[in-house]
Amino acid sequence: MNILYKIYSFTIALPLFIIVTIFVSTSVIIASFFGDRDTVSYYLPKFWAKCATGFFLNPVVVEGRENIKDDESYVFLANHQGYYDIFLAYGYLGHNFKWMMKEYLRKIPFVGFACARSGQVYLADGISGINKAVTQARETLKGGMSMMIFPEGTRTHDGKMNEFKRGSFMLANEIGVPIVPITINGSFDAFSRHAKSVSHHPMRITIHKPITAEERQGKASKVIMKEVYDIINGGLDEKYRDKE
Repeated sequence: MNILYKIYSFTIALPLFIIVTIFVSTSVIIASFFGDRDTVSYYLPKFWAKCATGFFLNPVVVEGRENIKDDESYVFLANHQGYYDIFLAYGYLGHNFKWMMKEYLRKIPFVGFACARSGQVYLADGISGINKAVTQARETLKGGMSMMIFPEGTRTHDGKMNEFKRGSFMLANEIGVPIVPITINGSFDAFSRHAKSVSHHPMRITIHKPITAEERQGKASKVIMKEVYDIINGGLDEKYRDKE
């Protein structure tokens, strides 16, 4: 069965996904010059993400969508298990958002330019990079537009969470919008950073209750980081949960 899946993945699913990726990236770039880029950069990537899970036959379950409102802005903080995390957020979160992404990702062919044209927030190294990102995020997080960040900064090596970086929490506190912890399960098994191809595996995205600015008031960033870490960690499958 696994051999048949690999054959299908490389001969049918992958070529179809590459075609859709080029189509969506090009469409986002073109549409950004003529229309509402926020709408375009939501629905086209959502279609792209659904293709990524659908072509490779990986089922997805969503839990907790009732915890967020369409017209409210949030900072979503999710664990980073594997390559599929991006598709799970785009395709199944059900809320318009922009990414906080590393500056080097701007260089990815098609996708990098499409992200820049669609208003994603790039984060460069250093204090000046953080300040610039905060300024752009303030302008972005209005009218129900939110932001998605992986506070680990990179994909996990073993399925368990890495330590969080402080930058995303500093940004959330500066802007004053609710933080929503997101737990992603199954992405590591479907396509980890060590894998050379996609595997057939179910995935789950859990949307936890928001932590408001009022609830965070007076708390140090490291305390809030620990709270969010524990919430996300508590939603992980047992084999990937940090027991400490």
